[in-house]
Amino acid sequence: MSDVRWLTESEIDTWLKFRAVVELYPGLLDAQLRRDSQLTHMEYQVLAMLSEVPARTLRMTALSTRTNSSLTRMSHVVTRLEQRGIVARSTCATDGRATNVTLTGEGHALLVSAAPGHVSQVRESFLDALTPEQLTQLDAISDAILDRIDPEKKMTSR
Repeated sequence: MSDVRWLTESEIDTWLKFRAVVELYPGLLDAQLRRDSQLTHMEYQVLAMLSEVPARTLRMTALSTRTNSSLTRMSHVVTRLEQRGIVARSTCATDGRATNVTLTGEGHALLVSAAPGHVSQVRESFLDALTPEQLTQLDAISDAILDRIDPEKKMTSR
């Protein structure tokens, strides 16, 4: 164990603060979306990703990648959304083994109504807490960490 580079007190403090942000922030976003739009944060992300692509349709695997989710979890989320008429599943025309997910008109309307509250929450709790210089630094810091933990950029592709 002599080759272990143990954390300094300062590094421990920084790590614990970062870990707290990573653990607390999803719950904050989830609570706001549930309260205001009856959506989970993951459901909101699904709607947002579908809204950004042509025909508001993605393969289930691509949707899973874009939302940083496992395929199994995505399938459960899509099932709940489909039951509410927010998305529709269909067999992929070019690959019968694949499933497409399409944002319905009702789903798009829900996203449009949920977006202002979500953006306000992100702005108030995240963006407005930082100076423009800190945001630039955080962007670079996030890139450096993601280069180590997601070198193929699977979790940050849009």
